[in-house]
Amino acid sequence: MEVITVTGEKTTNAFYQVPEILYRNDPNYIPLLRPMVENIFNKETNTKFKQGDARRWLLKKEDKFVGRIAAFYDPDYAGGYEQPTGCIGFFECVNDPEAAHLLFDTAKKWLYENGMEAMDGPVNFGENFFYWGLLVDGFQPQTFGMQYHPPYYHKLFESYGFKTFYKQFSYALDITDPDLPDRFWKIAAWVAQKPGYSYEHFSFKNQEKYIHDFMVIHQQAWADHSNYKPASYEQLKDMITEARFLLEEDFIWFVYHNEEPIAFFMMIPDLNQILKKLKSGKMNAWNILKLLYYKKMRSITRCRVIVLGVIPRFQRMGIESGIFYQLKKVMLRKKWYNDMEMSWVGDFNPKMNALFKSFGAKQTLTHLTMRYLFNPEKEFNRAAIIPS
Repeated sequence: MEVITVTGEKTTNAFYQVPEILYRNDPNYIPLLRPMVENIFNKETNTKFKQGDARRWLLKKEDKFVGRIAAFYDPDYAGGYEQPTGCIGFFECVNDPEAAHLLFDTAKKWLYENGMEAMDGPVNFGENFFYWGLLVDGFQPQTFGMQYHPPYYHKLFESYGFKTFYKQFSYALDITDPDLPDRFWKIAAWVAQKPGYSYEHFSFKNQEKYIHDFMVIHQQAWADHSNYKPASYEQLKDMITEARFLLEEDFIWFVYHNEEPIAFFMMIPDLNQILKKLKSGKMNAWNILKLLYYKKMRSITRCRVIVLGVIPRFQRMGIESGIFYQLKKVMLRKKWYNDMEMSWVGDFNPKMNALFKSFGAKQTLTHLTMRYLFNPEKEFNRAAIIPS
């Protein structure tokens, strides 16, 4: 078997052909949006390259590509743990431990040469909203940005020595369902109308304001978590610019108390419902036209919640209920949306898991963020639980 570094157009194309070959007969697989993935590995569009780096490789056997992997590191992530920790992602491989281990070895060697002592995966070289975690339960078509894998991948990771760092749970909820508890909506209406509180949805016209407000909320709402990494203005600005065609302004909400930003909610339409029809993540002119047509025809009926955060001193006050009260009015206007996925919540966050269950949401998916320590003698520790 031969490991080949992705360097030019030919090998880049092969990088995307690997999953097309592996999942050819799998009806659950939906290709990733190629321009979005390429932007992750583009030094001009991904600000993590300012201090970090990334590499991609292909695995060839008997003139056929049988696997691929990416490795990356940046100081913000690497410095957040007891040992400098890099990452791997976009892993795809045939069901062959020898092939998988060769890909893992390649990533490990490169990360070690760059000062890393552990690697997490499969994750993304960017925000954890997208392409994060190994699917181990819920083998069905995934929502946009969520990773799909065959069941045997879990064994490939474990056989190499990866261990579960934390579990990621996703939930399904229809907030227009009349069977949801009346008590929940009574509380939601009361919270939404409390004096001193205001609710605003995002607008591209005032995006500068909302980006800064998000950073204020993010810093306070997630700072206590051991995995917290600050969100930079540049990264958020780039993400909004890149995803503008996908975002709906009234799917993104901010809560203010006496004009101070205290909570944030973000949901996106499930573009995968269209990408599945295109059968390709490559955005040529024909696919762009089809995408716009399907979007206009309201072919997207599912949405995905990717962020919900409230700063600590306003938690346990029902702020989340107030957001869902605003959102219910949006969903009743846009009746073609009939399914909501809330993904994902780590097992290190029991409070948020309990909150989603209190809404009547049902757990549907489990992904894993896995960690491999280069020194086998070092003690392995799971992600720290966020204190209640």
